[in-house]
Parts: sequence; C-alpha cells; structure tokens
Amino acid sequence: MYGVAIGIDTGGTYTDGVILNLETQEVVNKAKARTTREDLTIGISECINNLSLPNPNDVGLVALSTTLATNAIVEGKGCEVGVILIGHDPIKELPVKNYVSVSGGHNIKGKPVQKLDIEATKKALKSFEGKVDAIAISGFLSIRNPEHELKVKELVHEILGLPVVCAHQLTTSLGFHERTVTAALNARLIPIITELIQSVKQVLLQKGINAPIMIVKGDGSLMGEEVAVEKPIETILSGPAASIVGATFLTTIEDAIVLDMGGTTTDIAMLKKGIPKVNSEGASVGGWLTRVEAAEVYTYGVGGDSYLQIDPKDKKLVIGPRRVWPLCYVISKYPYLKQELFQAKKIILDLLNNQKSDCFIYLKEPNGNGSQLSSKEREILDLLKDGPHSILYLSKKIGTDPNFLPVERLENLGAIARISVTPTDILHVAKDYNLWSKEGASLGVQLLADQMGMSEKEFAKMAMDEIVNKIALAILQSLVNIEGKNCRIEKDYGCNIFLDKVLGRGKRHTFNCSVELPNPIVAIGAPVQAYLPKVAEKLNAHLIIPSNSEVANAVGAATGKVVQTAQVLIKPGSEGGFIVHLPWERKSFMELEEATKFAMESSREWVRKSALRAGASDPNVMVEKEDVYSKTATSWSDEVYVETRITATAVGKPKWSYDMPGKTNKVFVLD
Repeated sequence: MYGVAIGIDTGGTYTDGVILNLETQEVVNKAKARTTREDLTIGISECINNLSLPNPNDVGLVALSTTLATNAIVEGKGCEVGVILIGHDPIKELPVKNYVSVSGGHNIKGKPVQKLDIEATKKALKSFEGKVDAIAISGFLSIRNPEHELKVKELVHEILGLPVVCAHQLTTSLGFHERTVTAALNARLIPIITELIQSVKQVLLQKGINAPIMIVKGDGSLMGEEVAVEKPIETILSGPAASIVGATFLTTIEDAIVLDMGGTTTDIAMLKKGIPKVNSEGASVGGWLTRVEAAEVYTYGVGGDSYLQIDPKDKKLVIGPRRVWPLCYVISKYPYLKQELFQAKKIILDLLNNQKSDCFIYLKEPNGNGSQLSSKEREILDLLKDGPHSILYLSKKIGTDPNFLPVERLENLGAIARISVTPTDILHVAKDYNLWSKEGASLGVQLLADQMGMSEKEFAKMAMDEIVNKIALAILQSLVNIEGKNCRIEKDYGCNIFLDKVLGRGKRHTFNCSVELPNPIVAIGAPVQAYLPKVAEKLNAHLIIPSNSEVANAVGAATGKVVQTAQVLIKPGSEGGFIVHLPWERKSFMELEEATKFAMESSREWVRKSALRAGASDPNVMVEKEDVYSKTATSWSDEVYVETRITATAVGKPKWSYDMPGKTNKVFVLD
C-alpha cells in the first residue's frame, strides 16, 4: 500500500494540476499546461514537471477527470463506426453514416419477434470492412433479452476483429433510439479514451510511477481503466461532474448554480443540498440524448477557445461551438504568422466557410480507415510540417481558391488543427491581458472587424458583450430545462422581446424587464473572472468564484468513490411462471420466491465483482427490492401483481484512500 494519489484532468484546452492536502484541505501547489491533442503525453508531462511530486514509490493511484469525451461529441470527433440494428430501422438520425438493419429483435417479454438473420448480418459486416474502425450493436428490446446482440458480437469478432459495443451492456433503460445512440457514441469514443490512458501511462512510466489508473464518471464516481476503455461513454461529463463535486468542497454551498467554463465548453448544473441532480433519463451532449446516467449538466459550445466567425450572409458574429487554437497563443510560438496575417489584410476576398484570420497547424499523420488522402490534402500536410500557415498562404502555394481548400477532413481526422480568433484573443485586445501575443490577437481581430466595418476597439467591445450574453442565455436556458420546460428560449419569438431587455440588447422605451436568481452562481474555470461578473449583474445573481476554482475538478476527483449499480426486473411469464430480466441474461422460474432469490443473489454478486474490477476496496453492497401491485378494475380492494424491481448498488472507497501505517494522509491530485 502507498500513501499518495495523482489525479490528472486533460481538458479540451488545458491540462491542469494541483497538489491537494486533504487533511488540511489546502491546495499546496498547482500548474497548467496546454492540452496537446496531437500527443497528449506532451501536455501531461509538462504539467507534472511543473509540480513538486512525492517519491514515486509512495504513489498508490492515478485519478483522471476529463472533458475529452464530451468535447469529442460536441465537435463530432472520434473514429468511424458501423452500427448493426436488430429488429428495427433507425427511428431518428444517428451519429454515424454507416448502419444496416437486420431481422431479429425481441418483445417486451424477451421473446424473439423474428429469428436473427445471420446471413444478412454477415453481409452487413463485410460491407463495413475497410470503412469503419469499430462496431456498435443495438437490438430492439435487447434489455429484455440480449441473445441477438451477443450473437452478432461473436460474428464481429470472427469477421472483422474490430472493437465492438453492445447496447444492453451500457444501459438497462427502455428507448431503442437512445440506446442505439449511446452504443454508437461509445464505440466512437473508444480510441479517444484509450489514447488518453496510454498517454498517461507513458508519462508515469517515465516518472517511475507504477500505480493503477481510475477515471471519473459522469455521475462523479470512479471506475478503473479497464472498465473505462470498454465504456468510454460513461466518461461524458466526467470533467463537469468532478467540478461540481469539487465546487461543493471548495465553497460548502449546498444550493447553487454551478457554472464551469473551460476552453471548449461551458457546463451548467444545479446543486440541491450539496448533491448534483442526476438525470435518470440520460445525459444529453452535443444534441444527442444518451441513456448514460450522469449529473444533469447542460453543455454549451462557448469557452475561452471558441471559434469566432462572421456569418457571410448577415454579417453577424457567431461564437462556437467549434474549438480552435487562439491566434495569440500560436503566434507567440511562431511569430512569422504575423506577416502572413498582415498580408491577408491587403486582400479583398469573401470566404464562405472559413475566415481570413484562419491558420492551420500540423498535428500528426492520420490513421485508421480514413487515412487515404487526396493529393491536395497530402500537399497541405507537407506544407504544415514545416510550421503553421494561414489559409491564404496555403491556397496560394497549392494554387486553389481558399473557399475550396480541402482542410475539413484533415481536421476531422485529427491531422491538423485550425487556429483563429477566440474569446482568449478578444481578452488580449479588450482587456489588459498579456499571457501570449497581444499583437497576434490584434491582427486577427482587425480582420474580423474589417468584415463588419468596425474599428478594432468597437469589435472587441461588441464581441465581449456577445460572449457575456451567450453565457447569460446558457444559464437561463439551463434553468428553464431544470424546471422541466421544453422550450428553446432563444429560438422562441415570443421570448425575444423579454430576453433583449434582460440582456440589455433591446430598446427600453415602453417597459423594462429583469430577472432575479434566488440561488448564487458558483463559477469555476480559468476564464470566469473575465465574464461572470457582468453575467451575474445582468441576471441579478450573487456570484461566488472560490479560491482555486480553476482546479475544482481535481478536488472532486480526490473525493470520489467507486459506485456500481445493477437494475433487475421480474415480470410474470406469458405462459405462467416468472421471467428474470438481468442486464446480461434472461431466465425463467416457476415460483416468484425462487426468481426473487436468484435475482437478488445474482445482482449482489455482479455489482460486488464490478466494483472490485472498477478499483474499489471491500465495497459495501446494498440490494433494494420493490414489489409492484395494481388495483383491479372490478374492485379497489383487490390487487394484481405487476412486477418486482431490484436495485443492487456497490459503493467502495478506492484502494488508495485507506490510511497507511507510518504514512501521512496526503493526496496529490492533478486537475
């Protein structure tokens, strides 16, 4: 046994670190480094190097919280996935382009509706060959009987040998479409979380640290690396969940609106009695409703590194949701880009899908089945290997109109990254902010200001106001959602007149309008000092920005526990007896007592083993049983048995959290 733990939060923009003494509840040290998506080990290693770490032999655990999965879904990133739907066609749009429906599926009792079409499944899998990097399988009502999904999984291993995900292994909730989306996104995220874990392991090996790795889940609990690689979808909202727990720790506030603003997204949640509200219907990220139980967090594509664009049609400023590298940061490392942007000011040209301020930087060679590049794509990569360049420089070198420069697929493959004007650049121009190149930020802002016929100063002020309003709208929309109202307030014409007056965007000749938030806003994240005071003023809210707010998710990771849950349902059989629907199988019994005993014992053992596998030490297992009866139509005094619901939950501290003889109780965490 060892005495310390290391935690790492690799966000979409920054990898932050903190040394935290839990005994005294003091932050001893903290550090920050850019998240280097092209090679995560660079940013992680830089962050660790900026901290005074203990003896490597004293480290018993490495805990990770990350926004990578959330950001990947918001930005549409990840590997190519093929989806096999069993027994039903897609109900709505899916987050993949390769999918096939085959015969099969079950009814609500878990009986096959049709026989699984093996030949059609084999044909479908062969059609995916060379096109996809992972497979997701979703069978109709597979949560009542997973046999068809398990059979297709066997065929995937035989024919393709690719990573494969079954929907029934991720959720026991009804909703065929949502389960399918969950499985597809899970498969898409596998390489992203795998790369993160491998990167962390590589850095730890270099530092002489040999310790197990755990990941923060979307509900704030922890899971081991083996489980995380299988179920990366459970890491969506990992960073925000850890931040919520950390915000509670840092402020001791029990009722509050928690806002976490990072480089890529802003996440908003409600705390009640010190506990974040959990969305039992499933987390919604990037417009996709999943069946992943997570803290009820609302994610918006506005952060310190959001892409600022001028819409070519109405000449309005568009903020996010895409993330790009700030010009000020890149130009501080590659000063020659200033000359390329200066030349762009002299060129009169309208761009449709890009900005004159856009530049690109080489990250890595693409891999997977999308690595076949066109000649022009290859030429772009070769030019960028010598250093980043502007879009106009690249188009001139290649001899292509900048409107048709093939950069989008290279971005999606992770081979290159876009550099442009961001809120971080606006801060360099509008405020006394000199972290990186103020001159570089100014050049980019001038290019956007010219498009709108404004001065640089006018544009920077307008952009600051728009960013503040976008954050304020995100808070109001989140509160509307929390109250259960299905209304997009910004899109609702009837709301516009009131929103304009609340945000100070409209005329006030006839009447004024304001809102008041009864609960304080607890703001965490590096950019909040610049924007949230004005946001709170507009919303008449009390603002709390706690000390060390930029490392709140580190604190949350340090106080996390391992939690594993299983839901089991017992229903009357259609031909007598009782059916036990377990997450992994369906079994029949003649007697309810026998079925109940089996369900409770099986679920108890399953969650205990799952918790141990997830990294818990001596987990405590609780099993709850609820028998459901319904009144008959003929007599209110008579009841008929409907079903039995069994919930088994295992909760345990991570192995490292136990006191060790002769060692101090210090926990070292990297956010």
